[in-house]
Amino acid sequence: MRRSRGLTAALALSLAGAGTGVGLVLMPQASAITAPVAFTADELPTWQPNGVVWAMAQTGGTVFAGGTFSAVRPPEGAGSGTEQEAVNFVALDAATGNPTSCTLAFTIGDGTATVRALEVSKDGKTLYAGGYFGAVNGTPVSNVAAIDIESCTPKASFHPGFPATVRALAVTDDTLYAAGDFSAVEGQTRERFAAVDATSGAIKPFVANADEPGRAVEISNDGKNVLLGGDFFSVNGANTHALAVVNATTGAVTKTYTSIPSNSVVKDISADATGYYAGAEGSGGGVFDGRMGLATDFNEKWRDRCLGATQFVLPYEGVLYSSSHAHDCSTELEFPDGKRNFLLAQRTDHEGAAPAPVDGFVRGPAKLGWHPTANDGIGEGIGPRVMDVAAKGDTKYLWVGGEFTLINGKEQQALTRFASTGDVGAPTTPVASASSVKPGEAQVRWRTSYDADDSKLTYRVYRNGSASPIATVSANSLEWERPQASWNDTTVKAGQSYSYRVTATDAAGNTSALSASVSVTVPTSVQSYPNQVRADGANLYWRYDDTVSPYVADSSEGGNTSGVQLNAPALRQTPAAVTGTSTAMGFNGTSQQVYSDHRQTVGSTFTVETWFKTNTTRGGKLVGFGNNNARSSGTYDKQIYMTNTGRLIFGVYNGSTRTVATGLFETYNDNKWHHVVGTQGPGGITLYVDGQKKDSLNATGNMTYAGFWHVGGDNLASWPTKPTSNFFAGQIDETAVYPTALTQTQVKNHFDLAKAPTDSVSEVTATEDTYINQGAPSTAYGASSSLAVRGTSAYETYLRFNLPAAPAGQVLKAASLQFKTTTQAGAGTADTVSVVPVTGTWTGAGTTFNTKPTLGTTPLGTIAGVPDGSAVHSVELDTAAVSAVLGTTYSMGLTSTGTDPLWLWSSEATAAEGAPQLVLTFGVK
Repeated sequence: MRRSRGLTAALALSLAGAGTGVGLVLMPQASAITAPVAFTADELPTWQPNGVVWAMAQTGGTVFAGGTFSAVRPPEGAGSGTEQEAVNFVALDAATGNPTSCTLAFTIGDGTATVRALEVSKDGKTLYAGGYFGAVNGTPVSNVAAIDIESCTPKASFHPGFPATVRALAVTDDTLYAAGDFSAVEGQTRERFAAVDATSGAIKPFVANADEPGRAVEISNDGKNVLLGGDFFSVNGANTHALAVVNATTGAVTKTYTSIPSNSVVKDISADATGYYAGAEGSGGGVFDGRMGLATDFNEKWRDRCLGATQFVLPYEGVLYSSSHAHDCSTELEFPDGKRNFLLAQRTDHEGAAPAPVDGFVRGPAKLGWHPTANDGIGEGIGPRVMDVAAKGDTKYLWVGGEFTLINGKEQQALTRFASTGDVGAPTTPVASASSVKPGEAQVRWRTSYDADDSKLTYRVYRNGSASPIATVSANSLEWERPQASWNDTTVKAGQSYSYRVTATDAAGNTSALSASVSVTVPTSVQSYPNQVRADGANLYWRYDDTVSPYVADSSEGGNTSGVQLNAPALRQTPAAVTGTSTAMGFNGTSQQVYSDHRQTVGSTFTVETWFKTNTTRGGKLVGFGNNNARSSGTYDKQIYMTNTGRLIFGVYNGSTRTVATGLFETYNDNKWHHVVGTQGPGGITLYVDGQKKDSLNATGNMTYAGFWHVGGDNLASWPTKPTSNFFAGQIDETAVYPTALTQTQVKNHFDLAKAPTDSVSEVTATEDTYINQGAPSTAYGASSSLAVRGTSAYETYLRFNLPAAPAGQVLKAASLQFKTTTQAGAGTADTVSVVPVTGTWTGAGTTFNTKPTLGTTPLGTIAGVPDGSAVHSVELDTAAVSAVLGTTYSMGLTSTGTDPLWLWSSEATAAEGAPQLVLTFGVK
């Protein structure tokens, strides 16, 4: 099946804006898709058959589709057009997706006619068709036909006799090659492969007899050889399975292949200037179901061993597009066994040096960020089967045909197309998190977004509601691997609270919605436990302080191995294992877990650490490593689990299960928080509980495989004292993984630090607020959604708070007032605003300029100007003054000099983060 290689993907230049109310981003549309991908993943309206498309070809802006169907209809939701008869063939305009005036009916007297192969001659004037049919528009043929494209009529002079189904075609200037189920052509023995004159159909002396059906045929770049694909085990008596290379004139075998498993067949072969590509399908275990790349000398360069019945391979501008239902790419260190991925793209060859062979094969090039979705569809339930690229004007279109009935979640049967321009799909909204473990630094983290045709996205971080980003970060992600990205804000002040939101923008300027706002209060002193975990080198650290599913943030220093919540474990469980404001996560013991979204390997030196609390009598896995993520792992070790009686076991697998455990009567299902650590290093494995060494074993080494960390559940089959449940019922907190073996001293230090005093934060929202206006001296504004401050003519704002008492043994260490400016133009002020005590009495409903209370003269804090734009602002307050009024109802006033007003939201406003509040940080003396 010769592919078109002359098309280019020059994209028209245009400007696209990102419109989410957070600023304008201008980018050329030429870079609208992450290179080297050439097509968007946005499906275009396309007429659709009522059956299966098996074959496609194109020329001059027209796409030909053949298969098994009787009619075509407009795309779903189309405003015009009615169903038209189309007997196993339709010609469509590449740019509009509408049928052309060319109609051909492929029919047969007995059975069901079908078109299985389409190929256009080198001069673009003739369309060759192969399949199972006996006539075209009534003109008798025998499973192969030649169509004059200009007149859309069959050529009666071309009439080779193929007595059985033809499945593939390839053409040179003078020869048409065919593959299929036949054993003779024109009465001469031609088993599964044959060649005929491209003009007359006369049989040629080419003989490449195979013992099983032929499914693919491709001509070498120099025209001297032909590549054959199919089910066969021999060609011309030579042992070669599924793939062979033969002389283009004689059919003599020039290269054989014996490395394709016997239960696999080659479904398609294609070529570009740099080599050849084959797609395979298998049945049973140990199959080759993926793609392979061959050099120009026909030697294998790489083999992508993803499982999932590859039907078609199409090289285009350095990218190999493929149709399959790939469901397991573990061998390629990509997605594990799970949902089906029907349309994939990868480079035609590795950039730089190829990786070292594994199991005798070089892995295929990594998948690229192009991921339209489809479904199994009708018939055999394969999904997409065939692809081609057509051009009209300056736009290129990737057409896809097959059995599918859905594209990108929308109803669309058997045909769809994607363009080289016009990317309109915005990335998914990031899921953000924020934390701070020491003064002067806040860590903002988010799960990277997914965009179906852009793997590299630009993230903008907005602080305190500002319309201008405080940071811009680029990060890569794929549909099946969305790692954490992060940014450290080093401009924050101790004792103050900050909020953050994040957007994702693709190369075309399409921008996601703002993430949900996440807030953090910067501590006034170092938080001992999390700071030590980071200092000891954790490269995965899940604290379970997340507020949104399904993201679990990684708080390690640059680890960015975030987690994904499965089946909605309970968030924000208190009290947590570590003192302070941290929270834990709750698991139901039947289905809930968290798994890492980053595939990795773990060496023979590592540490796993977690806290847990439970009263379960069914046991379960606390933390472990496995080769799958959302599904149960088939390979698993490096795990800590609990038995039914509450004992703890830590183990690895190094040819057999090697475990250490707590004593027979040392049980920990007492509904109290416990700390458990498992280490492996040159000295073997060791188990620690609550800071104490419990057991060790001279077991070095473990299983080396690429996998994912799991918390709360995964497979435990065949492990010693296996509990009733693979899943853990209880609470888990502060899970960490280290690439080193922690010492006993480090483990004990962690246990002790968890109970060390730490700062606590109270956020106190105003219980009442109002402002007065000198220009309306008798008007009360207690019900207003906004507040105002100005010197002349005077606006003053009053706020009332119910202040908590300091926790036992703690004192106030920091206090700040936070407010948010409104969205009206000029809400900020160039003047200095002072926060002062209110010494008089007042009420929201009854206070006017004429009845205003008295203000104190000594400021609690000041802010020297507030910029325009709706954003949160913070004023540091005098700690001693606020300490003196803790435990009371206390009022503050906002006042200024000058004539530039400040407008801020009141507690009556519905705007997020709008209500004025005090942030109070308490800690030990």
